[in-house]
Amino acid sequence: MAAFYFDLASPLAYLAAERVLHELPGPAEWRPVLASGLAGGGEPTSVGDDQRAEIERRTRELGLQPLRWPEPFPFDSSLAMRVATYAASIGRAVPFAQAAFRQAFAGGHSLADPDFVLIAAAACEMHPTAVLRGAQLRATAERLAASTAAAADAGVSDVPAVVVGGRVFNGEDLLACAARHMRAQ
Repeated sequence: MAAFYFDLASPLAYLAAERVLHELPGPAEWRPVLASGLAGGGEPTSVGDDQRAEIERRTRELGLQPLRWPEPFPFDSSLAMRVATYAASIGRAVPFAQAAFRQAFAGGHSLADPDFVLIAAAACEMHPTAVLRGAQLRATAERLAASTAAAADAGVSDVPAVVVGGRVFNGEDLLACAARHMRAQ
């Protein structure tokens, strides 16, 4: 089985998340990680003007809603990533991540604002009280830290990334390469 690693603050992870279910020939476990805790140590949102234009172009090519940059951007994704970790623990990682990515990059809303995180959670039928409590649990923060450390140990240095059979794929063609590798196994 494949693993798809993402941080909700990453516009590149948003583009991959919109395609991963359609392009991989089999299932992938969606694993939230903090990009700042990976070997690359970079922020998933540190994109220059040229990169922004390229991401906007790629969004159009994929036929997605026009990309709207959240205000402010970059934003602090720590709450959203704890909620993504809680969502994963109750089997809702995919719908929550998709709704949150769309709030951020199709809606132009900062996920540092708890209201937009809760809107994304409500879109996948997660109760706001349970979401906030789940995000505040020490166990949730520990799971997110452990997931980030495990990703780094597996060789993931940036998001988005897909790991198949111990091999890490990232970059623009990560899904195509990961799909070929999955078919070959």
